[in-house]
Amino acid sequence: MRNVQRLWRLLATAVSFLLFGLGGIIIPLVVIPVIYLLPGDVQRRERRGKAFIHHSFRVYIRLMKSMGILSYELEDIDRLKEAKLVLANHPTLIDVVFLISLIPQANCVVKSALMRNPFTRGPLKAAGYIVNDDSVDDVIAAAEAAFKHGDVLIIFPEGTRSIPGKVLTLKRGAANVAVRTQVDVTPVLIDCQPVTLTKGQPWYQIPDSKPHFKITVAEPIAITDFIKQDKPSVAARNLTSALSQYFNEEIGLRERTA
Repeated sequence: MRNVQRLWRLLATAVSFLLFGLGGIIIPLVVIPVIYLLPGDVQRRERRGKAFIHHSFRVYIRLMKSMGILSYELEDIDRLKEAKLVLANHPTLIDVVFLISLIPQANCVVKSALMRNPFTRGPLKAAGYIVNDDSVDDVIAAAEAAFKHGDVLIIFPEGTRSIPGKVLTLKRGAANVAVRTQVDVTPVLIDCQPVTLTKGQPWYQIPDSKPHFKITVAEPIAITDFIKQDKPSVAARNLTSALSQYFNEEIGLRERTA
């Protein structure tokens, strides 16, 4: 029976990835033209794009749960209602799908490679997501504009998926956004047991049992004390160090002392 259940999860996982790929083809051909044709300026068009992706990901997550691919629990997600800058650890490939499904007007900092991918370019462009290959000043300016428009910005401060059991190493980009826009940080802790869809792991290497995700929205971290530093670069460095210690302690990893 256990082998039968595992085979079903493997087939269901294949179907879910196929549906995601088909969505990447159909959305630019059908949905995006409608979004562009509806009346309104660029900002309204991008809000429609964000809303569509949010609802699509909500359906996608529920579909995976109903197919028995995964289970999940959410803790203190009401804190997302007041959030502006969400920073999360990044253990699996579908972390961003979970977060966008929870945040109606989510904005993201994405890699430029996704803008060149035919499966993702159309939806991401329509939603007006921020490309992280731009200069630091451009990214910060785009983040500030996103906050003014009421977006909630999602950033994975590691810059890539983490390696199971390895200490998280955070980059300064997320801290720079927080410091230079003077926006408090809302940490989100993502745990997946058993681990799946980690960095370098193909989709078909599914675990023996159904993965369970626990997503916890922690209390906001005020940046008031950090922005008192003489230079923003110093404040960003100190905030990055504090965030590294925080995330590693919360997910049970030992922080490097170097």
